Amino acid sequence: MKTVMTKGSTRLAPRRVPADRVAAQTPARRDSRVGLMGMLGLLAAATLALASTPAAAVEPFTADYRASYMGMQADGQMKLVSAGDNRWRYSLDISNALANLSQVTVFEERGGLWRPLSSQDSSKVLIKKQDKSASYDWSRGVANWTGDVKPDRAGPIKLQAGDMDALLINLALVRDLEAGRPLEYRMVDNGRVKQMSYTVQGTEAITVGGKSHQATKLVNDEGDKQTIAWVVEGMPVPARILQREDGEDALDLRVQAVH
Repeated sequence: MKTVMTKGSTRLAPRRVPADRVAAQTPARRDSRVGLMGMLGLLAAATLALASTPAAAVEPFTADYRASYMGMQADGQMKLVSAGDNRWRYSLDISNALANLSQVTVFEERGGLWRPLSSQDSSKVLIKKQDKSASYDWSRGVANWTGDVKPDRAGPIKLQAGDMDALLINLALVRDLEAGRPLEYRMVDNGRVKQMSYTVQGTEAITVGGKSHQATKLVNDEGDKQTIAWVVEGMPVPARILQREDGEDALDLRVQAVH
């Protein structure tokens, strides 16, 4: 090792390695570097593939439900139909001799997101009737409500990318569970904003059309209110949706058939 003098300092000159030793070391080091670069390349490719995987295509369907609402049995139907120009009409209707409930959301596919454009919510139980309408104006970035709404629930509420209404989250749960995405949503509905987070709580057997299926159980717990959804692989909507309030079942929807 040679000592080299520079202005104000002394440093050691690098030791020359004999050519035969360089030749002996280079292949192993080169193989190691190639192997590492190869693994990094595969990891980057896998990450890019996951990020660029398109969301499952939206397809029309009709799902027949058996509903239990406030202790009353009723028939329900959930339906998704095309409204043209990347827009869809998603509806839920529940009815029996004493009550009628109807929810309709029109949404669009835009940049991989499902954006609500409008919604209508009507209910009639015995002689009590309510009607509400919502408008999601993405050009102005606000949502407003009209009809039987309280003044402090009329809006406007500022919209953010990814916002959905309550009904649309039912579809998103199936899509996002299949894609392995976080089940976290910002719900803008009924004049308010609520953060919703679902956790996977194992699997359970569930019967649809007389056949048993394994379903993934998803739970959103807000203390006094819980929403539980059971998702069956290959089914476009949850096979069962249960809403509980103050420890009691408020609404229970169970799929009977999907067509």
